[in-house]
Amino acid sequence: MVQTEYNDLRIEFNSLFKEMTDVYHNIALKLGISDSAFLILYAVVELGCGCTQKDIVDMYYMSKQTINSSIKNLEKAGYIEFKQDKGNNKQIFLTSSGEKLVEKKIKPVIELENEVFADMTTPEERQALLRLTRKYVDLLRQKSELLLSYKT
Repeated sequence: MVQTEYNDLRIEFNSLFKEMTDVYHNIALKLGISDSAFLILYAVVELGCGCTQKDIVDMYYMSKQTINSSIKNLEKAGYIEFKQDKGNNKQIFLTSSGEKLVEKKIKPVIELENEVFADMTTPEERQALLRLTRKYVDLLRQKSELLLSYKT
C-alpha cells in the first residue's frame, strides 16, 4: 500500500534532486563540456592526479562504460593522459591543457559550491543538510535492497 501522506514530500524531494542535477547539467553545457567530462575532471580535482577509472566510478556511481568512453574522449582531446602504476591500474593525470581547462572551468564551480555552503546560516545548518541527506540515502539503500531481495 502506497502511503499517500508522504507523496508530497517525496515529489518535492525528487523535484529538488532533479533540479540540482539540472543545475550541474546547465553548468557543463555553458562550459562547453559533456556532463560526464565535467564529472571526470571534477573527480580528478577532488581525488587528485593519479586516480583511476574505478575511483571515479566509485565516487559518482556511474557506469564503467560511460566513464571509459568519456575518458577516451578527454584523452583524445589532450586533456588527460594515463600512466601505469606498479599494478595493473592506469592512473589518470591532467596534461598541461587539462590543467588549464580545470583552472578555467572546474575549479570555479568548486569555489561556487563552497560559497553555497558558506552562505548557509550556521555550521549546524550545513551539518544538518549532510546528516539528513546521508540518512535518507542510507534508508533508501537498505529498503531498496530488501525490496529487491524479495523480487528476485
